[in-house]
Amino acid sequence: MKKMSRILLNWFEKRRKSKTLQLAQDQITKAIGTVLELDKALAYFSEGRREEVEQSLERLFSEEVIIDNLRKNVFEELSKGELPPNYREDLWGLVEHLDIMADYVKDSARCLKLLLETKVPKEILDVLVNMSKLLVECTVFLSSSIEMLGVNPSQVREIANEVDTIEDRVDDAYLQTKLLFFKYTNEMDCATMIVLRDFTEYLERIADMCADTADHIRVLALHG
Repeated sequence: MKKMSRILLNWFEKRRKSKTLQLAQDQITKAIGTVLELDKALAYFSEGRREEVEQSLERLFSEEVIIDNLRKNVFEELSKGELPPNYREDLWGLVEHLDIMADYVKDSARCLKLLLETKVPKEILDVLVNMSKLLVECTVFLSSSIEMLGVNPSQVREIANEVDTIEDRVDDAYLQTKLLFFKYTNEMDCATMIVLRDFTEYLERIADMCADTADHIRVLALHG
């Protein structure tokens, strides 16, 4: 993450180093990092380690507060018009996409907190854990594509395409989970089913937002 932050800032420094860009750097890095924390929490949940789950979720929620504050500060600085309009629009779009992704991570974390009070069938849980691992892969490629903006913009498209490939795999896992709901419908109460449904939906939306962000990064590379 530190490497990604440094290279991304170098890329934006070609436009103009400013308070706005430094705030955006922090916001982008933390937004991507929340996916890693969610993956840790779900892994602990699958192992029945409740205390570690709660600690991990607490860290995630704390980061979300920081991200929300950074987002507000970034948008406030952008509204001042310090940067040229086209650069400001590029930065705004990237920050906005990753902010939405972080919101879905937070929603997923809330569902996981509720699931601590339930028992999830192992077969469903295994698929959810796999989805989470895929999301981590997705954000790794997303980070790499951002890094390449400051190193080799011509490689951005190739790396961003990997995000799309993983997003397709998440969609497959999403459908698999939905099918398993029918299989285990008699083993879970309605409340658990609803929370699991929402949790699965949010994981799938995180992947969608990664893909949307990758599209935006491709555009940024063209402007590089």
